Amino acid sequence: MAVVHLVPQASNSPLARLVADYLTHVRARGLSPSTDTAYSHALRTILLPWCAEQGIERVEQLDRRTLDRLSADLLTRISARGKPLSADSVHTYTRGVRQFLTWAQQEGEPVTAKPQLPKLGKHYRDVLSVDEVNRLEAAVPTERDKLIIRILSDCGLREGEVARLRVEDVLRPENRGQLHVRGKGRRERRVPVLPRLLRRIERHIEGRLQSESDRIFLGLRRARTGLYEPVTESGIRQLVRHAGVRAHLGRRVYPHLLRHSWITEMLRQGMDPLQLSHIAGASLKVIQDHYEHLSQDDAYESMLKALTARDSRR
Repeated sequence: MAVVHLVPQASNSPLARLVADYLTHVRARGLSPSTDTAYSHALRTILLPWCAEQGIERVEQLDRRTLDRLSADLLTRISARGKPLSADSVHTYTRGVRQFLTWAQQEGEPVTAKPQLPKLGKHYRDVLSVDEVNRLEAAVPTERDKLIIRILSDCGLREGEVARLRVEDVLRPENRGQLHVRGKGRRERRVPVLPRLLRRIERHIEGRLQSESDRIFLGLRRARTGLYEPVTESGIRQLVRHAGVRAHLGRRVYPHLLRHSWITEMLRQGMDPLQLSHIAGASLKVIQDHYEHLSQDDAYESMLKALTARDSRR
């Protein structure tokens, strides 16, 4: 197997200039930094170096056969870390190339083809039980950490969304607890909060450490300024990982596992997927994909419930 060196290569070809224009367009749309980084990686680190190796300098040279060679080549290469590129990684890279070519075509460039996306297998994703979430919360020493775990597990927020929560984001419209969440792509939404958890959040805010920041969750150590700075996304990931170790769950625990467990539980409880997509800040397709992780018992119970309801109306 050949080794793909995942390092950007400088180029001033027409194709490289077109990629630069596209990435400027992406940034101008105000997409999240992580999305911008993903597009840049797929194009500058994967596509352009490969094209340089193949002597490709113009977008019209990316015909169907050439793009098939790109996908096939990536699927048979190993990364600089010595591991094969997964089908998921190649799927992500080629999807980025497709989006770039779609934009180029809309701009009037002579695009002749777009890459095929590798077929992905179905993945089983584990979930945490209610008892395991309780053990996670019990395993951390501070109320701040307990609240972070509880918001991740009871509200389905992403770690970045928890880190960005501000004092003003705790709402009580018509005495209903809600969190004003700033999600991916600067999209905002309101997420319901159970009264007990809402009261805990409000008590935490009242006793918050001294800081110039309006963020709800702060670090536990003073910065050089003598004040406490907001907790970071990496800090939340580390917190959850260590909690999983201390709770002796016997598997890797990370923030998105809590979010996935929450979405799965909401579906099992019969929540409408469209409503759930709005509250979770995820597309309906992503929500529907989570049905694949429900057990056969869940499917049986759902069908039995539907048939019983139908028979009762006869």
